[in-house]
Amino acid sequence: MTTTRTAPSAPTTTVPAPVTAGRPAPALTTRLAALTRSGLVQAVLTVAAVAWLVPTVGLLVSSLRPKQVAATGGWWTALTEPAQLTLQNYTALLGGGDVPKALWNTVLISVPATLLTVALAAGAGYAFAWMRFPGRDAVFLGVVGLLVVPVQVGLIPVAKLEGAVGLFGTIPGVVLFHVGYGLPFAVFLMRNHFLEIPAELLEAARMDGCGEWRIFRALALPLAAPAVASLCIFQFLWVWNDMLVALIFAGNDSQPLTVYLQSQMRQFGSNMDILAPGAFLSLLVPVGVFLCFQRFFIQGAMAGSVK
Repeated sequence: MTTTRTAPSAPTTTVPAPVTAGRPAPALTTRLAALTRSGLVQAVLTVAAVAWLVPTVGLLVSSLRPKQVAATGGWWTALTEPAQLTLQNYTALLGGGDVPKALWNTVLISVPATLLTVALAAGAGYAFAWMRFPGRDAVFLGVVGLLVVPVQVGLIPVAKLEGAVGLFGTIPGVVLFHVGYGLPFAVFLMRNHFLEIPAELLEAARMDGCGEWRIFRALALPLAAPAVASLCIFQFLWVWNDMLVALIFAGNDSQPLTVYLQSQMRQFGSNMDILAPGAFLSLLVPVGVFLCFQRFFIQGAMAGSVK
């Protein structure tokens, strides 16, 4: 009897089917970054940047041209004749007169208004975020509601109030107005930023025996440095460039640079040897402040935006 042996069959290996599901769509920021790397978009952005800088360059060139030369042609003529550019206007402007006083008044208004607003907003923002007291939510809703109140609504009532207490026409009166109208946005920004601090971190500090003041000063405030820097930029730029509030609340001895330049334009429309260098000085300080704090600007401005 013949026995037929069959070879053992090879083990079968199951090959997993290829995944046909599509990859997740790239994030919006990734797509925008890829879009900005294209040559056409970069060319358009370059043209827009140059067009945006043209008025600033024109103001700088005009501030360096003597009065008699500025009356003979536009500022672009100095690009072919750079010998006409001089610092004579700045020397005469800063050597005496009302411009140094107006510039100093602008500093005396902008710096205290910025520091007071940031300090008060930081404390109020922390209180609204992590401290419990009766009526907290109602008070915060009232603060947020003040964001929609335009500045023009409060000009006459606040002017009457400051006149009754003797602050109208003084630098403290201008500072208090800027602080009052800058606080709603500042408190809203700081409160949203403080809410991003993990609650466990604050509880651990309380368990270690820290009070609320120490937690705010040593823990919460250092973590809020980007938001504080961003708020300083916002408030300082708004106060430095303001003319409406200063035009109403500042007196002759306390008028800032914006009001002084406006009065010069009203009286001497062609007085470019004063207007051009004064306007460029007024522009130079905010640009310098922004450049110093620009690395905090985006991070602080976006803090709490998705809360």
